[in-house]
Formats: sequence, structure tokens, C-alpha cells
Amino acid sequence: MGKAVREQSVRDRIKAQREEQRKKDRLRRIATVTTVVIVALGAIGAGWWYAANGSKPEEVTQALAPVTASADGSVVMSVAGVEKPVLDVYEDFQCPACRAMEETSGATIKNLAAEGKVKVVYHPITIFSQDVNNGVTRGNSLRAGAASRCIPGGTAWAKFHDRLFKEQPAETVEGFKLDDLVAWGKEAGVTAEGFATCVTSQQKAPEQADYSTKILQAAGLSGTPTLKLNGTEIGNDVAFNPADLRKAVLDAAK
Repeated sequence: MGKAVREQSVRDRIKAQREEQRKKDRLRRIATVTTVVIVALGAIGAGWWYAANGSKPEEVTQALAPVTASADGSVVMSVAGVEKPVLDVYEDFQCPACRAMEETSGATIKNLAAEGKVKVVYHPITIFSQDVNNGVTRGNSLRAGAASRCIPGGTAWAKFHDRLFKEQPAETVEGFKLDDLVAWGKEAGVTAEGFATCVTSQQKAPEQADYSTKILQAAGLSGTPTLKLNGTEIGNDVAFNPADLRKAVLDAAK
């Protein structure tokens, strides 16, 4: 009888463990699907807001403000002495909605920084989990983000940033290949010693992954792109509308 009780106890524990694992798997799937839906809705929203508001993208009209890469992975674009307002730009180079926002409002952000109206802080992060498209999407994002970390700022970083969005692969296709990343960097004007080795060895990939996890938690992000003006999140109706985005920043600068 004692043996039967022990065997039943073991079976109960195994059953409980399996049920707990099923719960964890279910939660992970929900989180993955949520991330994908947010990105997809963001991409759709970009076109919707642009069509509804009719605010055309600006063109970059002058030399860029100085671009400085920080040790933590963020990148500051700002005229010397400009400390506020602060516009934080959270983006993923593999995120379709981020590409849409760059195409719509990217020039406005650069112009405002060049005009000395705002301090822009870019946060290139990776939001995708390993479960999305068998890791292809996350791999694309990590390679691009890690490569951008191999550039110590300057106009070359900004040009490389824009090139990554221009060359963004489909989410189901392996892209941002190492040789291409090196070539695009050189075309952007990167002359930093060791750039090619840094990219091909993916030297910065662990830092990129750690920074992404930290930022996603610290900033309370539900997806990308996300813009925050002086710490307050800007809605997509403003983020994807160049005229309204400009007004919001200029109002904050008063």
C-alpha cells in the first residue's frame, strides 16, 4: 500500500510539473503573438495616420546635428548645449512599423535636432523573441543592432541607421547578412579601425541583447516604434504625423 501511495505521489508531481510547463509555454506563445500583433498594427497604423492626416514627410534640410554613441548603446543626436526637451526614439531595425515611422517622421526628427530644438536619443533595440519565425527575425534584428554598435557615432552612424531601414528584410527571410552590413557601413563612411571585424564576429551582440532586455523593462515598452517626449509617450497619431510631431516638440521647448 505504501508503495502504491508513493507511486501515486510521483505521478501527481509529474502531472503538476507538466501542467506548469504547459502554462509557461502558453504564456510564452501569448507574449510572442502579442509582440507580432503590435508590430503589425504599428505598420498598418503608420499608413493609416499618414493617409488620414495628410502631413507629408519633411526633407532633411541641413547638416545633421552631432551624433555621439554612448557606452550603453544609445545614440545622442544634438547640438552642443541642448539638453531639453528630450525625444527618446525606441526602434528595432527589423520592425516594419519602425521603418514606416522613419520614412514618415525620420527627417523631422533629424531637422529638429539640427535646429537645436530638441535632444534626440536613439535606442536601437531587439524586441523579438526566439520563438518568432524560428529565430530568423530576432537574428536579423540582433545582427543589425550589434553592427550599429560598431560605429562610434558621427554622420556615418546616422547614414548606416537609415540604410538599415532601407534594406530591411521581410520578417520571414534571413537578412542583414554580415558581409552586407560591412559594405553598407563602408558606404556610409565608417572608417573606424576594426569595424569589419567587429561586425563579422558579432562582437557586440551580447551587449545588444542585454541592453534590449534592460530598456524594454525600464522604459515599460509594449512594442516599437515608441517615441517619448520628456519621458511621456507620444501617441501614434503624433509620432506618424510630421507636422504634429514638430509642433509637440516645439511646444515642449517653450
